[in-house]
Amino acid sequence: MDMVTISNLVLSTIILIMGVWEYARSQSRTILYIGIAFGLFAITHLLNLIGLAASLSGFILVIRVLGYLTVIYAIYIVMAKKKKAF
Repeated sequence: MDMVTISNLVLSTIILIMGVWEYARSQSRTILYIGIAFGLFAITHLLNLIGLAASLSGFILVIRVLGYLTVIYAIYIVMAKKKKAF
């Protein structure tokens, strides 16, 4: 077993759960977006662990790009709010 991929899967899943949990508490969509992005990363780590990474490399690439774009969007939301404050 690849310990790096396993640890990435576990940590990404924890961030997903924490993001959903905090969204339920505070309705912060930014936190939810970050959680969803890490959930997407968790999916790719799981596909890698079960041996499907080679046959689904294009799909994994799309999922990871969507994850990164989701994080970028969440950061943009925070930046836009701070800009309005000044």
